Amino acid sequence: MAKLEITLVRSVIGRPEDQRATVKTLGLRKINHSVVQNDNPAIRGMIKKVNHLVSVKEIEG
Repeated sequence: MAKLEITLVRSVIGRPEDQRATVKTLGLRKINHSVVQNDNPAIRGMIKKVNHLVSVKEIEG
């Protein structure tokens, strides 16, 4: 199964509460913090919601 490396590249300051909650649910805390998540529709939906705040890289593994 493919995995996604998700990095927070923009701040959540001044963003709506639903976007802040989505970033937190993805496991991101600070700018430039990265997490690895499994590639599934739920994670893809969260990424789509905050795609202006995160950077995504697909990794094998």
